[in-house]
Amino acid sequence: MPNFQASSAVAAVQRHSLRPPFGPAPAGAVSVAIGEPDFDTPDPIVSAAVEALRSGATHYVDQHGDPELRSALADTVSALATHTYQPDQILVTHGATAALAAAIFAIVDNGDKVVIPEPCYSLYSDLVRLAGGAPVFVPPADDLHWDLDALRAALPGAKLVVFSNPCNPTGVVHSRNELHALASALRATDTLVLSDEAYSAIVYQDDVFPSAVSLEELRPRTIYCQTLSKSYAMTGWRLGYLAGPADVIAAAGLVHRSFNGSVNAAVQRAALAAVQHGTKLAEPMLAAYRERRDVLFDRLAGIAELSAPVPEGTFYAFARYDLPIASTELAAGLRGAGVLVRPGAEFGPSGEGHLRLSFAADIPVLHKAMDRISEYLYTTGVTVE
Repeated sequence: MPNFQASSAVAAVQRHSLRPPFGPAPAGAVSVAIGEPDFDTPDPIVSAAVEALRSGATHYVDQHGDPELRSALADTVSALATHTYQPDQILVTHGATAALAAAIFAIVDNGDKVVIPEPCYSLYSDLVRLAGGAPVFVPPADDLHWDLDALRAALPGAKLVVFSNPCNPTGVVHSRNELHALASALRATDTLVLSDEAYSAIVYQDDVFPSAVSLEELRPRTIYCQTLSKSYAMTGWRLGYLAGPADVIAAAGLVHRSFNGSVNAAVQRAALAAVQHGTKLAEPMLAAYRERRDVLFDRLAGIAELSAPVPEGTFYAFARYDLPIASTELAAGLRGAGVLVRPGAEFGPSGEGHLRLSFAADIPVLHKAMDRISEYLYTTGVTVE
């Protein structure tokens, strides 16, 4: 039997990654851990997939994506940016996960510095390390928005900046002023920006979300990453895409075809139906998230020393706790008490002392989860009001 040793890239991820393994939940446990809508995919999207299968969409397609879908996505991004994107500036991918991987592997060389404002989605640093790059975390300001001075100090020499907006895990919507400040700091550099906007359809105030591609001074260096998973409850369909400069998209396309090949043909026809129907399919889900957010924060208000800023977007609360225990240990204790949460440390060094709670679950589940969290914290010394 050969003596197998994993590659140095895999070893680096194993040393540093805080992403938890996804396994079956303990019997009887409730989950506010996973970032997955609990809604079924809307019927028009499902019907489009069924019709596509019956019409013979069962073969390989263009490795950059179904041409009609790419054209529709180019129109969508063009409207968002008020700037024309062509279909060759779009790459259809196996979910946003593959989109992020394709972009990072297309850009990052061994030793390249990649700046990641935190708290942040834990996949970013794992991908950077797999590509041989060096992630540089930048802690946030007290309000969980970017600390602009710290961000400016970290940027010199960076090959890439990666962030999510709205932010997973905090629910912060980074403002136009923050994006302007980033653009100003990058002026006269070759640094690229990867803007993960997976939650852009889940924002609770009208006209407050600024896409990075909507800023003229940021757009030429921005790779826009999007998915249909969150807005259309299509997590299992695995459909994402990138938009950006044509040369970067071509390089990402080479990576994606090498790792993944072409995306499922029928799923792409379903995605086209989703894009053509637009936001009206997502609006009922947004209304439900707003109601669930209110329920969760009403319950949080009843737990002393556990607090969170009300999120401006996403379906997450990033709750700070005041206990002398690491977030991974606290999450493990809560798992034993029958409720699944995500430890804040998973989202970067500044996430320690926090838990991420998802209100993508329905209201009875939220109540049950908060009952169990409240009881567990009470028994470990937190006073419940």
